[in-house]
Amino acid sequence: MTNFLLTLSCPDQPGIVASVATGIAELGGNIVENAQFGEPTSQQFCMRTRFECGLDDASVLRDQLALRATALGARFELRREDERARILIMVSRHDHCLVDLLYRWRSDELHVDIVGVVSNHTDLGDFVRGFGLDYLHIPVTPARKADAEAELLDLIERRDVDLVVLARYMQILSDEMCRRLAGRAINIHHSFLPGFKGARPYHQAWQRGVKLIGATAHYVTSDLDEGPIIDQGTARVTHAHTAEQMRIIGKDVERLVLSRAVQAHVDGRVFLLGDRTVVFP
Repeated sequence: MTNFLLTLSCPDQPGIVASVATGIAELGGNIVENAQFGEPTSQQFCMRTRFECGLDDASVLRDQLALRATALGARFELRREDERARILIMVSRHDHCLVDLLYRWRSDELHVDIVGVVSNHTDLGDFVRGFGLDYLHIPVTPARKADAEAELLDLIERRDVDLVVLARYMQILSDEMCRRLAGRAINIHHSFLPGFKGARPYHQAWQRGVKLIGATAHYVTSDLDEGPIIDQGTARVTHAHTAEQMRIIGKDVERLVLSRAVQAHVDGRVFLLGDRTVVFP
């Protein structure tokens, strides 16, 4: 038996689960896990279904279930569960999120294929190549920003990238770039959105005397650091912590939140509903 993952979203209506379950049963499939949610404000229904089947060709199953999805007005994806997402990591000079993702990937905790690491600096090249991965330096200056983004988009297309992960990539993407990557680019932001933007965020937090610091992973949009939220985390601090101690604590939170968000996305547990998300546990 082969395991498959089906994700579906459509206008909420009676009979969605019954229709999908019947379609899977007609193919000889057996549902082993199902999560569903009807969002009352948007009247949208989201469902994630894992099932096993004697067939092993996802395209055959996809074609058979497409008619039911069309009748429901649904967007749906179906893939073999062992099919790995192809991700491209982008980084500048801060390496903590990159290191965490590479560790999880190498230890097979993060089930993805990393197709390369892109940076606007050369600092981390030797480190990344030590993992047997390509390190692609795409310098970004005001004069060549458009050329750099064109080079990046060409790379994403040539390497068949499913997800772009901004692991503390300290460049603002253009509106056009954000549009092209809508729903398939994740960023990590220090603090709860939209607090403490700009340089030295943990020093800003210390100056404000905060007692709770955190990080937010979100989809990239043209509204800087305001995209739909996938995951968040926090850590308590006190007046006794220095700004540097806050920074170290915050880096730990950033690592964990970003890895959780990437895992949720590649597991098909995140559904975009406009500016909001549904994230199944």
